[in-house]
Amino acid sequence: MLLGLSTAELFSWGILYYSFSVMVRPIEVELGWSRTQVTGGFSLALLVSGLAAVPVGHWLDARGPRALMTIGSLLGSLSLFALSRVRTLAAFYAVWVALGLAMAMVLYEPAFAVVATWFERERDRALTVLTVFGGLASTLLVPLATGLVVACGWRAAAARLALLLALTTVPLHALFVRRAPAASGPPAERGPAGPVSSDGGLRQAASEGRFWRLTAAFALAGAAMAAVSVHLIPYLTVSGLSPATAAAALGGIGLMQLPGRLASGPVRRRLSWPWAAGAVLAVQAVAALVLARSASLAALAAFVCLFGLGNGAATILRAAGLAEMFGPARYGRVSGLAALFATLGRAAGPVAASALVAAGGYRLAFGTLAVLLAVGAALLLGPARWTRPRAVQGGVWSG
Repeated sequence: MLLGLSTAELFSWGILYYSFSVMVRPIEVELGWSRTQVTGGFSLALLVSGLAAVPVGHWLDARGPRALMTIGSLLGSLSLFALSRVRTLAAFYAVWVALGLAMAMVLYEPAFAVVATWFERERDRALTVLTVFGGLASTLLVPLATGLVVACGWRAAAARLALLLALTTVPLHALFVRRAPAASGPPAERGPAGPVSSDGGLRQAASEGRFWRLTAAFALAGAAMAAVSVHLIPYLTVSGLSPATAAAALGGIGLMQLPGRLASGPVRRRLSWPWAAGAVLAVQAVAALVLARSASLAALAAFVCLFGLGNGAATILRAAGLAEMFGPARYGRVSGLAALFATLGRAAGPVAASALVAAGGYRLAFGTLAVLLAVGAALLLGPARWTRPRAVQGGVWSG
């Protein structure tokens, strides 16, 4: 189950999320739209994905992931094919609304819910496996998408990526993804088998200050990551680097997420959760500041290493923190609410960065990203009650 889900995440992230960055400039040139108009479609998809996260979380807690993720894969494939046929801005945005729904149904939030409910003792290890595959998405799929765009144009590239998405993720979700062990039978490894908590559990989580500090911090981190995903390649190409080098840099961020994720376990054994999470956001802030000061190859290499390492660890820390603080039985609902705000951050990131680029250039934009990440680190490292609950009762942490 974990291997099938993880492989599906690799293709879902690489095609639905990362491949758009290599199409931005070709879409601008062919259709005559501004950078803000083009990136606005991607931001609209992220906004829709965030709004859909809460009902998706409710569905996952009540009915499981198999049908949801299979339908999401089909929707994503059809929508990406439709993208290859758009001619008007209205149609472009309509397609991105559908792509946003697909993202909410197949990307990390539902996948994390599957892992959080299947695993207890080995949850961190399972999250590492899942996110290592996800981290390979940009490394493997961005060069493929770049090659397709260069060889046959962005429209044909989008159509072929849609076919690849359908052939990989639809059967993987349909055949391998299953409901949580407590609901589907007695596997060797299961999480607490208590009943799914009511919405009262969600209201209780939302009333806690630690939930909002965590949510705000990772919303800022999400905004920064989304802005980097969309604007890194254009920034590097206008700075004189080749498109191949720029694409390799974005792929390198995904590659560097792997050691970051593998190192998250040892880091957590030595640091408390807020210190570990705050440290990785601080590392990303330093990386963004380095690139804001210079787009040289040396600065780019430092940025790719530091930003990729930090993003890799942050992904696991966010998911593990929510599971440990609020319990697997209500993980879908709680993570859905957190994902709403994280996705709002990701939706705002590319458009806000576009506005900053128009106002003062890419260095202003990346400098602002550094400030946002530093604020996120401060939220996690500031005075707050992060104590892990003492026991598990009925599938929900209490203490």
